[in-house]
Parts: sequence; structure tokens; C-alpha cells
Amino acid sequence: MSNEWPAHLPVGAVRFARPTARYDEVVAFYEDALGLPVLFRWRGDDGHAGYDGVLVGLPGAAVHLEITQHGNPPVIPEPHPENQLVLYMSGPDAVAAAAARLAERGHEPVPAANPYWPERGCLCFADPDGWIIVLAPWVFGVDPVPAPKAG
Repeated sequence: MSNEWPAHLPVGAVRFARPTARYDEVVAFYEDALGLPVLFRWRGDDGHAGYDGVLVGLPGAAVHLEITQHGNPPVIPEPHPENQLVLYMSGPDAVAAAAARLAERGHEPVPAANPYWPERGCLCFADPDGWIIVLAPWVFGVDPVPAPKAG
């Protein structure tokens, strides 16, 4: 596995964008329930061609999740259980704390489509649109991947 960025592809940041028809609920899930900081927010009448949006992420990190809403009514794709946002966290206690925060706000774990995740101590949650968030108890590329738990 390479730890060096390709010289021909000098990317400085990555943004994943996803539309929603439940803008306020989805933003509340990521901002309030999950606790991701809002890095930027806009409304369609602010020069964004009718799009409402928010960027969430970790301050100083060059990876962001953009949630947008556009159209009347907004048209969004159906969620698929294998389309996931994986948050690699600093151990089981960090996953438990995030899961407790989500539970306090009415969000319970959902079954994982892929047994890889629960076998390694991960918890999955669905956002209000049904997209899956995986909370993993190790930092990918830093910590060893936990051995599968016996089922």
C-alpha cells in the first residue's frame, strides 16, 4: 500500500456531495446527533443557483460531506445499504460515546449489510434518508484492523 500521493494528481481536499429531500432532518442528524461541525452553510438565494447546502466535517481535515437540497420537490436517489460513510474512530470507547450521543437523540443502531463491520466491533446507524453511517473502532491506516469476533 502506498503512503504517497500521486505526483500527477495534486488534490488538496475531497468533498462527497449528497442530495436530500429532508434537508433540515439530515442536517440535524449530522450536526446535532452525530456532532460533526458545520464548516460552511448556504441557502439558494445566496448566489447558489437555488441550492441549499451545508458542509460538515472535521476542522482542519481535507475531507468534507456536503448535503444539498434543490428543486420542488427535491429528487434524490434511493439509499443502498452498501453506500456508507465510515468514520474511523480512536477505539471502542469513542464508538460507544458517539453511539450514546446518537441514542440520546433517538437514533438506534441498524443491522449492517456486510458482516465485516459488526465482526470488528463497528456500529451502523441510518441517517434520516436511510444512508448508512459506520462507526469503526480503529483509525484506518494507523491502527491494526481488529480481528473478527467469533459469531
